[in-house]
Amino acid sequence: MSRVLIIGAGGVGQVVTHKCAQVPDVFSKICLASRTLEKCEKIATQIDRHIETAKVDADNVPELSALIRRFRPDVVINVALPYQDLHIMDACLETGVDYLDTANYEPPDEARFCYRWQWDYHDRFKDRGLMALLGSGFDPGVTNVFCAWAQKHHFDEISEIDIIDCNAGDHGQPFATNFNPEINIREVTAKGRFYESGKWVETDPLSVSKEFDFPEGIGPKKIYLMYHEELESIVRHIPEVQKARFWMTFSDNYLNHLKVLENVGMTRIDPVIYEGREIIPLKFLKALLPDPASLGPLTRGRTCIGCLIRGKKDGKDKTYYIYNICDHEKCYAEVRSQAISYTTGTSAMIGAMMMLTQKWRGKGVFNMEQFDPDPFMEKLDLHGLPWTEVVL
Repeated sequence: MSRVLIIGAGGVGQVVTHKCAQVPDVFSKICLASRTLEKCEKIATQIDRHIETAKVDADNVPELSALIRRFRPDVVINVALPYQDLHIMDACLETGVDYLDTANYEPPDEARFCYRWQWDYHDRFKDRGLMALLGSGFDPGVTNVFCAWAQKHHFDEISEIDIIDCNAGDHGQPFATNFNPEINIREVTAKGRFYESGKWVETDPLSVSKEFDFPEGIGPKKIYLMYHEELESIVRHIPEVQKARFWMTFSDNYLNHLKVLENVGMTRIDPVIYEGREIIPLKFLKALLPDPASLGPLTRGRTCIGCLIRGKKDGKDKTYYIYNICDHEKCYAEVRSQAISYTTGTSAMIGAMMMLTQKWRGKGVFNMEQFDPDPFMEKLDLHGLPWTEVVL
């Protein structure tokens, strides 16, 4: 029986709250907090059991600390913006509470994805006897656990990892993003980056692509090479890997709109002067685009996210594929959210469950692949994210 504080009331926060509420024997008390109290209250009305709500500015460490001291959680689940990770970690350190997030820290003024800022907190969390679990979403998160599972059960040595993310859904909107528009567009317009033979290789944004035939009737789709933060932690903790890449699908409609927005400067993250005031074009664009949380009832189709892994077992070459398929409409029927938020939010709940039930414990800052994958993989099946594995 544990108390959990969830910070962030967007699409993922909605899913985390629903999924924690489904497991009262682990999450006995739940508080959902956000800068916008109305969003928290709206989510709370969707759930049959009592959900406490609170208003908090996640950039304000004293305010965060005061809320933590008042509610007294056993763990803080951070599903706010990645810019706010360090502030929330600071508040957890100040109040002596464990921490979990789903995406690594990003500085607001630079599209740079790097775990170093959070890894630098390791000694501080260790000295306080606290645990911080980073990247407990789907990718990063489940993809890391898939790799650890493959390493434990299927390979003597892993040489190549391709993480492949497909959203084969359709929301019917001219242009929208399936998670926070600001974070999504920063991620997609950044340079690609992959790991090979001990070095990082950089590519122009979305300049490398190929076709991949997705399973269970989804079929062939064009996938684009990007950089994603789990690559950084996976090659650190599975050091024999020689090549690691991340791929994602995009529709032609999405890419065409994005190119136009880039060309007219709407994806810029540096301030510009408009009518005597400073604005950041991407933040202004975010205000105009559909709220990802509003896409739930509109989205049809499925996601397929998995890891294609190559290596050796018993001296023989082996190729192995492990994946999850998630249906947007089924996710909405359960938690009133589309599958992108569902896969992330469910994984965050399971990560917190691992910590609270002592299945995963440690003092310091950790990534998902550092722990035994078996109990996490068991819970994926039980809580709505079944997985399939194929030897190719």
